[in-house]
Amino acid sequence: MRIKPAEHQPRLPLDRLIVNEAPDDEATPLDVLFVGAGPAGLAGAIRLAQRLKQDAEQGGSLGEIEIGVLEKAGSLGEHSLSGAVVNPAPFRTLFPELEDGAFPFVSPVAGENVYWLGESSKMRIPTPPEMRNHGNYSASICEIVRWLGERAEELGVNVFTGFPAEGLLTEENRVTGVRTAATGLDRDGNPGNGYMPPNDLTARVTVLSDGTRSSLAQGWLEWQGVGSPNPQIYALGVKELWEVKKPLDSVIHTMGWPLPGDAFGGSWCYPMGPDSISLGLVVGLDYRRHTLDVHELTQNLKRHPLFAEILDGGEMLEWGAKTIPEGGLHSLPERMHGDGLLIVGDAAGLVNVAALKGIHYAMQSGILAADAIFDALKKDDTGAESLAAYDRALRGSWIADDLRRTRNMRLAFKSGFFVGGVKAALMSLTRGAFPGGRIAAEEDVHEPRDVLPGPEFRPDGKTTFSKVDAVFRSGNATRDDVPVHLEVGPDIPAEVAEFYEHLCPAGVYERGDGELVVNAPNCIDCKATDVVGPRWMPREGGSGPAYKRM
Repeated sequence: MRIKPAEHQPRLPLDRLIVNEAPDDEATPLDVLFVGAGPAGLAGAIRLAQRLKQDAEQGGSLGEIEIGVLEKAGSLGEHSLSGAVVNPAPFRTLFPELEDGAFPFVSPVAGENVYWLGESSKMRIPTPPEMRNHGNYSASICEIVRWLGERAEELGVNVFTGFPAEGLLTEENRVTGVRTAATGLDRDGNPGNGYMPPNDLTARVTVLSDGTRSSLAQGWLEWQGVGSPNPQIYALGVKELWEVKKPLDSVIHTMGWPLPGDAFGGSWCYPMGPDSISLGLVVGLDYRRHTLDVHELTQNLKRHPLFAEILDGGEMLEWGAKTIPEGGLHSLPERMHGDGLLIVGDAAGLVNVAALKGIHYAMQSGILAADAIFDALKKDDTGAESLAAYDRALRGSWIADDLRRTRNMRLAFKSGFFVGGVKAALMSLTRGAFPGGRIAAEEDVHEPRDVLPGPEFRPDGKTTFSKVDAVFRSGNATRDDVPVHLEVGPDIPAEVAEFYEHLCPAGVYERGDGELVVNAPNCIDCKATDVVGPRWMPREGGSGPAYKRM
């Protein structure tokens, strides 16, 4: 038996995402608004503020330009999740006066090992060129975001935390700002204690920097009819931060066990200082078994002798999960600009899966967006034709060069892991010339799933943990009576409910007595089900995880 997730996914609610209304009379006026205070949005805001400051010092005529950054988390960094091994290039671009030691990095990568795992064995394999990290640094993405936020505020950027953008304000074909989500609604969506209505923020340019599976970017692309050669495809990553007894002296990546042969993915283990490590597993959401569970696979991974030795005597400090755009060059939107709008970072799909990198692409795209916005402001023209300079700069940059070399590498694994591995090796040797052209792909939601029983999982509470325990370690403090922000299709069959139950790493979905139960407060905004199931929509500010050290 097979299930087809696309038959049960609701349509994208464009009426909520695209708001064709005049802004409220009490709207906050800005010139440029970055929606999302991740690396892309903050790098863009910093670059634009730097350009404006330089222009003013040189006698420019722009005058005071108000820049805002809107963030749904209660504090900067609380919704930021990544590996992370970071290429420092965009930091050097933004702050050429600083040495690498001044940046919020943990340590330079001293070495790396790649292993093929069996259930209790390991075999070291040559490190693929794309995964070599000489010159890169291990880092906490939370720390990076907080550090960038401080630099942005020093330059006069307005950073608003706790305000999710629920919809784009539009006038005819133009984006004029955003409307935030209401706060203090009860479970039925009625005003309760602490109710605050939505706020409107207007801007001459709105930049969507709100990360992976951006609901606003999805809405705008559909509204404008902007496609891509291939649809975007995604992976789900589950990450843990551990305090350990012995320092880790190298970056580790693995392939093989515990993944089945028809799933694409791998793990990482990165040093995060003398007494902590970052560990995680990434699995493509085109997997075929409806009971495959990325959280449980991550727990099993830690039982392997390679990781058991590293974690021996240690303690898990934090846990989190998020989706990752994997489509690469062929899945980039045909245009990432419009009247009054740009799309940057993960929202645009700027991730190189072969290299397991995206942070420096996000930051560089923010920098390129800021340069295009600055020139548009100088011309007093923020229409689509003027902002198209961002697209041209991005597609002519080293970001596009990197993605071009690996353009078919993830797609090769649609043929299965071993055949895909051979194809990927040839692509690496030819720097992307093989096989030429484009390997086609379908959206993950259209991939059928085989209904198969899943293995029994029993966490020990010391090294392996249940989803409930894991969500607690994410810092999630969402109130229990928050409205359900996940739009579920009607009449969900038991097999599809079971698929959602295993898919979600946070235990949001459960099979009840003949119906699907949605535990909305558990949600950590990973957006996995938004890819292949119930739609994720923005909810009140401060909801979701509260990562501190990830």
